[in-house]
Amino acid sequence: MQLSKRFHWAWLVLGICFIDLFINYSVRLGYGVVLPEMIRTLEFGRAAGGTIYNSYLFVYILVTPFTGYLTDRLGARRVITVCLLILGLGVAAMGTVGNLKEACLFYALVGLGATGLWTPVITLVQRWFAHHRRGLALGILSTGYGLGLATMGAVFPLIVAGLSWRYAWYCLGAMAILMVAANGLLLRSDPAKMGLKPWGRGADPDPQAAVGAAPQEELHLKALFRDRRFWLIGLSYFAIAYSLYGFTTFMVDYAQHQLQLPLERASFLATIHGIFQVVGVLVVLPLSDYIGRKKTILVSNICIALALFGIIFCGPHWKLLYGIVGFMAIFYGATFPIYGACAGDYFPREQMGTVIGAWTPFYGGGAILTHWVTGLLRDTTGRYDTTFLICAFMAVVSLLLISPVKKKT
Repeated sequence: MQLSKRFHWAWLVLGICFIDLFINYSVRLGYGVVLPEMIRTLEFGRAAGGTIYNSYLFVYILVTPFTGYLTDRLGARRVITVCLLILGLGVAAMGTVGNLKEACLFYALVGLGATGLWTPVITLVQRWFAHHRRGLALGILSTGYGLGLATMGAVFPLIVAGLSWRYAWYCLGAMAILMVAANGLLLRSDPAKMGLKPWGRGADPDPQAAVGAAPQEELHLKALFRDRRFWLIGLSYFAIAYSLYGFTTFMVDYAQHQLQLPLERASFLATIHGIFQVVGVLVVLPLSDYIGRKKTILVSNICIALALFGIIFCGPHWKLLYGIVGFMAIFYGATFPIYGACAGDYFPREQMGTVIGAWTPFYGGGAILTHWVTGLLRDTTGRYDTTFLICAFMAVVSLLLISPVKKKT
């Protein structure tokens, strides 16, 4: 089924996936915005706040490799639709929590739903767009999570003032549940099954398509795990996830309680971060189509490291902090989709979901570790300085790990 000769179904797929990511990352990244009020009213420490997020991440990293595999076998439409329903129910339940056990349980359910709202989504979009258009498509797609965080930063103080932090979860849960039908009815897992080619297939075809794509069973897990590039990219992903989540999850709390900024000004950091993520994905990801994923990751990770060092040394100068956070967000927004795009560049196209899923434990491991370390050090020392310094050094480590990666000739 095709809407018209001029309208390619790829753009409908991209639009639905955009909304999915907007909701998913409003939930995931918005947690850091809700965190200060949530731990204040429930009387949790920062380590407990990190533990709640880690319950999400534990489920996420355990299940996502299977979700990636199921995406390749059953199709992205089924996986995304079911997972979106699970996410919506879990998010709505987050508004009812009264203790740490309930918060961990419900956010773990959210993590289960989220397994279908990253790996299957970017796998699906890459299949619907030609190789030399993937950076553009992922750039447009990834504005969804920047706008999600920006919206939470702007709207959350209004929700707190008029109602309570609980209604932020209720609204997000309702949005997710409403999108279930749209995904089930309109998404399509494979353009070939509709008699279509990926959008943009023309003078610059997919290199794998030109030489003949690898058969679906060609890339076995044993072969994947013996590939040095898989481990180097995965470990780099671990390090950069550690550095980014160690700051962004706690940045509003840092601004409010260490720098003593009012909630509105502290929450506005999330809005700045989200807006500049949008700028980044619209500039950096399309640029990667021309200069290559590896070079883009090198430049991006250098800039993230510099920004994190800058945050440490700018002290209480909140205007300077806004500027540095905006600069870092340009590259933050491009980080996760560009690592995902490496799956399509270095491994067979038909196995992108499996590869991206297999990298998720690296990403999740970095995020889990940084939440515990950052939360415990903040509770112990009363400050975030040491934890942010560790994050900056981890960004440098990610840079060193990705440097040796080369395509096979």
